[in-house]
Amino acid sequence: MQRSASRLTRVLACAAVPVILTVAGCSSDSGKGSTSDSGKKKSDSSASSQPSTKPSATLEKVAFAKLPDPCKALATKTIDSLVAEAKEKNGTAAKSNDLANRASCTWNGLDTDGTKGSQYRWLSVSLVRYDSHASLGSGNKRAEEQYNKQIEAAKTTEGARDVKAEQAGGIGDQATSVTYGVKKDVEFLNTTIVSRTQNVVITIDYNGAAYEGASAPDQAKLLQDAIAATKETVSSVGAAADQPATPSGSGSPSGSASPSGSASPQS
Repeated sequence: MQRSASRLTRVLACAAVPVILTVAGCSSDSGKGSTSDSGKKKSDSSASSQPSTKPSATLEKVAFAKLPDPCKALATKTIDSLVAEAKEKNGTAAKSNDLANRASCTWNGLDTDGTKGSQYRWLSVSLVRYDSHASLGSGNKRAEEQYNKQIEAAKTTEGARDVKAEQAGGIGDQATSVTYGVKKDVEFLNTTIVSRTQNVVITIDYNGAAYEGASAPDQAKLLQDAIAATKETVSSVGAAADQPATPSGSGSPSGSASPSGSASPQS
């Protein structure tokens, strides 16, 4: 009986040891965790109290906060010279709900000279303005991207043949001329001048055609006139910047946007 009691005592003692170790272990782990958490919180608190040394990105301020009226970007005498007998002397403005960032105007006319036939001319002025945007880049960079897209669009006009693209110096920050022909009811000779002045992209489309036996337009003269019109439009963009700014009420166009003017001839 004493032997059994002694044996039972030993069994209970052995069974009790893991319980004691477990409790001790939990107590020990709890202590370590408390110390670790405390240390971590102290470290986090210390880190959060220190000022950040990373500089914040500063957006480049754009040069032009608005656009001129595209139908007034060219003087009346310029329109008379480029588009004789224009149907609308004041031009036809394209509809836009964001005139501070996107605007265009067109003119067309048929100048008839009796038995010598008729000369048709079509002119378009398209303006697109870009603001600096934290996720899209500076206004100048976005305008340069659009500038390159507009050149490619002109060079790949449907039906275009004998395409020739050249740098056009002395116009804004960048400028390229694209000339080509398109056969419609008659042969149209086309000139597109794409230029960029700071954060604004200007596209001038100028084309002509001869009817009823008239001589074909002079491509070199069309190019010369389009370049002159582009320089005048660049000056109008700069003049608009000197005028008091008015709220636009809407954001700037996305990088994928394109001018509302057409790069193809209008008949």
